[in-house]
Amino acid sequence: MATVAASRPMTSAEKKVIFASSLGTVFEWYDFYLYGSLAGIIAKQFFSALDPGSAFIFALLAFAAGFIVRPFGAIFFGRLGDMIGRKYTFLVTILIMGLSTFIVGVLPSYSSIGVAAPVILIALRMLQGLALGGEYGGAATYVAEHSPQGKRGAYTSWIQTTATLGLMLSLMVILGTQTLLGPVVFADWGWRVPFIVSIALLAVSVWIRLSMNESPAFAKMKAEGKTSKAPLSESFGQWKNLKVVILALFGLTAGQAVVWYGGQFYALFFMTQALKVDLATANIYVAISLLIGTPFFIVFGAWSDKIGRKPIIMAGCLLAVLTYFPAFSALTQAANPALAEAQAKNRVTVTADPKECSFQFNPTGTAKFTSSCDIAKQVLAGASVSYENVTAAAGTVASIKIGAAEIPSYSSKGLPADEAKKKDAEFKKAVADDLKTAGYPTKADPARVNTVVVIAILTYLVVLVTMVYGPIAAMLVELFPTRIRYTSMSLPYHIGNGWFGGLLPTTAFAIVAQTGNMYNGLWYPVIIAGMTFVIGMLFVKETKDVDIYARD
Repeated sequence: MATVAASRPMTSAEKKVIFASSLGTVFEWYDFYLYGSLAGIIAKQFFSALDPGSAFIFALLAFAAGFIVRPFGAIFFGRLGDMIGRKYTFLVTILIMGLSTFIVGVLPSYSSIGVAAPVILIALRMLQGLALGGEYGGAATYVAEHSPQGKRGAYTSWIQTTATLGLMLSLMVILGTQTLLGPVVFADWGWRVPFIVSIALLAVSVWIRLSMNESPAFAKMKAEGKTSKAPLSESFGQWKNLKVVILALFGLTAGQAVVWYGGQFYALFFMTQALKVDLATANIYVAISLLIGTPFFIVFGAWSDKIGRKPIIMAGCLLAVLTYFPAFSALTQAANPALAEAQAKNRVTVTADPKECSFQFNPTGTAKFTSSCDIAKQVLAGASVSYENVTAAAGTVASIKIGAAEIPSYSSKGLPADEAKKKDAEFKKAVADDLKTAGYPTKADPARVNTVVVIAILTYLVVLVTMVYGPIAAMLVELFPTRIRYTSMSLPYHIGNGWFGGLLPTTAFAIVAQTGNMYNGLWYPVIIAGMTFVIGMLFVKETKDVDIYARD
C-alpha cells in the first residue's frame, strides 16, 4: 500500500493543501522579516528619544523578542491544535500575525504619542512571535497528515521553502516601494507601505484556509473520541514523550537551526561587517544563492523519503562542522582578496596585560573604555580588523603590532577631555596609516571580487541549509503520536530555531568582539552542529517508515 501511495502522482486536493499551507506560511514569514529588514528606520521612528546607536540596538532587541517568545506560542497554539484541530488553530495564528503587522504600519511614531509607541511596537512584535510559534507546527502537521505514506518528506519540504521565500518577498516589496517613492519619502512614511499592504495578503490567506478541511488523521481521532484532554501534560509531563522532545531539540533542531541561520543570515553579516562588501552587493549575492539553492529543499525532502531523514540532516550538520572554517576563509579570499593578502603578509596582534582587557561587546557604542588594552582593541574593532591576542607582563602598556610596525597604546584614565581627545585622534591616525601601509583595505574593491566563487560558496552554504531543513518537518511529525503531535513537535522546533538559531548573529558577534579573530564566531554554529550530530547519530531513530495514521 505504501508503495502504491508513493508512486502515484499528487492529487488536486493534496496540491491545494500544500499550496494553501505554504502560501499562508510564506506570508507569515514575510510579516516577520519586514521588521528585521526595516530595523534601522524603525529605530528612528519609535526609539528616537535614544541616541542612534542605542535606538538601533533597542530596535534589534524588539526584533529578537519575536524569536524569544516563539516557544511560548508553540506551547499555547500547539495545545489548541491538539485539542480543537489543526485547521482552526493555524487560521487563528495567521490572523494574529497579519493584524499585528498591519497595525505596525499605522502605529503612530514616538514623536506623536511618546513612550506608548515603542511599548505597543514591542507588544505587537511579541504577538507576531507567538503567532509564528503556532503557525509552523500547524502547517507542517497539517500537510504531513494529508500526505500519503512514502511522500511526507516531499510534501512537507514545500513548507520548508517558505521562510526563504518570505524573506525574499519582503525584500522585493521593500525595494520596490523604496524605488517607487524614493529614499527620502520611504524613510519618512513610505516604510509603512509594506506593512499596510500585508492586509491584502492576509485576506487571501484567510479565504484560502477557510476553504480547507481538517486533516484526516485528526478528524479520524476526533471521531473516535481519542483527542488529548491535556496535551501539555502528556507531551512534557510523561517521560516517554518528554525524552523524545529533548532528543528532538538537541539531536535535530538545534544543529539544524544554527546551520540554517549560519548559511543565510550570518553569511550576509560576515560579508558586510568583516569583509567590508557593501550591503547592496552582498544582498544581491545572497539573493542569487537563495534562488539557486531553494529548489534543494524539495530535492532533499523527496530524497529523505527514499534513504531516510536522519542521514541527510546528520550529513548537513557534519559538513557544516567540517567545512565552515575553510568555506568562510575561501569567502574572504574571493570577496576581499586584498584583506586576505594583508592578513597573510602582515598579521595584526594586540600585546597586553590580560587584567587590563575587559569584555569588548559594545553594541551601542556608549561604553567608555579607558585602559590601554581596551582602547587598542576598540580601535581595531572599529576598523573591522581581525587580530590575535598576545599576553604581556602585568603593568605593560598595550601595543598593536601590524606586520613589523608596532604602535603603543595609551590609557585615558584621569586625562582631561581635550588631551584624551587629542591622543585618541593621534592613535587612530597612526593605526590607520600603518594598516594602509600593510595593505589592509577600508572596503572591498568591487573590481577584485570573484563574483562566481562568492556565489558558489554562498550557494554551498544554502545547500547545507536545505539538507538540514528540507526533511526536518516530516521527521518531527513522525516522532510524535497524533494526539499530541502539534504540541510536541512545535516546542523543540521553536526553541531550536528561535533561541539557538535566532541568537546566532548576536552570539557570534560577541565572540568575535571578545577574541578579535573574525572567524571565531563560527565556533558557535560548529559546536552546536557537532553536538547535534553526535546526539542525533547515537540516540535519534530513523522515522521515514513510521505510519503516522496508526499513532493515535
